[in-house]
Amino acid sequence: MDEIKKRLERELSHTMQRIRHMGGVMTYEDLGAGRVDNTTPADEVDVIRLNEDREMSFATRSLLVERANKLAEALDRLRGGEYGVCEECGEAIAPARLRAMPEVTTCVRCQDRLERMLPRLEAVGAGVETEENDEE
Repeated sequence: MDEIKKRLERELSHTMQRIRHMGGVMTYEDLGAGRVDNTTPADEVDVIRLNEDREMSFATRSLLVERANKLAEALDRLRGGEYGVCEECGEAIAPARLRAMPEVTTCVRCQDRLERMLPRLEAVGAGVETEENDEE
């Protein structure tokens, strides 16, 4: 268990370092505020590239934050004695799966089933009301 805890903590630390590193990537000039010539925007291609870079940075940061949260939850499950147990079926998660992705909460069989169900749930709206429906 100590080895698993150390690995989870190491992965969490590494993920947090990447998040912190990404936080400092954007500069005042990157956002266009540092431009001296305010009469014309940069070349359209430059603006598009800047927006794409910004979007990729935000998406990557979101994925890293999500992973950090999952790793922290895995540490909590480890402390609670629930680490390595599938939250869907209650069976043990294969050690190879945990080595590859220490933050997982489901076994391969249940994850496969969940992924196959997802498109069907999205197609029917899963019975979840959105803000758009609430406004009508």
